[in-house]
Amino acid sequence: MFQPRHLPADHEGAYSPVPARAGIGLKPKHFTGILENEPSASWFEVHPENYLVAGGPMHHYLTRIRADYPLSFHSVGMSLGSAEGPDPFHIQRLKNLCERYQPALVSDHLSWSRWNHTFLNDLLPLPYTRAALQLLLANVDKVQNLLGRSIAIENPSTYLALAGSEMDECDFLVELARQSGASILLDINNIHVSATNHGWSSLDYLQRIPVHLVSEIHLAGHKVEETAAGTLLIDDHGSQVCPQVWALYEQALARLGPRPTLIEWDTDVPELSVLYSEAAKADGFLLDVDIRERQHG
Repeated sequence: MFQPRHLPADHEGAYSPVPARAGIGLKPKHFTGILENEPSASWFEVHPENYLVAGGPMHHYLTRIRADYPLSFHSVGMSLGSAEGPDPFHIQRLKNLCERYQPALVSDHLSWSRWNHTFLNDLLPLPYTRAALQLLLANVDKVQNLLGRSIAIENPSTYLALAGSEMDECDFLVELARQSGASILLDINNIHVSATNHGWSSLDYLQRIPVHLVSEIHLAGHKVEETAAGTLLIDDHGSQVCPQVWALYEQALARLGPRPTLIEWDTDVPELSVLYSEAAKADGFLLDVDIRERQHG
């Protein structure tokens, strides 16, 4: 199991830990608005693959925003489930970026996206077998040792079950986190999407996740499609969080306690005010849980 290294004393403040409040995904269309209006956002999350260059406008804005807000890096390029392992060059560039901006959280997905030294523009599923678990454990260990820090791994949204799986997704993810020293980024929308598509219980999934393994929560919208086979939910991050996901989020907080919560919105990105409204709603749930915890000691 990976053992996180401790920061030197003079660096302890550099990470600006992400609070158990709601944050939003940082998008270029909002850079100017954030800097001009100094909104009351608690933190921002970025896809580090958009910043793997030495300079330019993206770094100009991110540096200024990082001066006032904590960051989380949510990667889409580690390819943790790749049979050929993570790309050392990619991980080194990610490490350089982490050293530059000191994000409090670094995460990626329970998926793969690299084959034959080629990166694929998707987060692809893998079978939940013991062999796949051993492969992931080896890859996560390499990534965490190269980065010098533990990461969080996000549960996926899925649309079909792969043949040959030897355990269900929840057990697979929990075992991966337990043995690797990684934490879980619990995406509530993904739980709802996958549960609806496969016909299993989202609440049962939630109840089986060990409380101490969850470091962050994601919330997002999804698209509903009616097909000949029935209703299919597509995780497109292109709309407001639906009532069912808000209800599941409330149940998650009641069990887990307050956790840093991100509002994801990656397609048809709206005005900043819409994202802040969603974040404020999440903050309302977080505040209620915090108050109840204080009342009960």
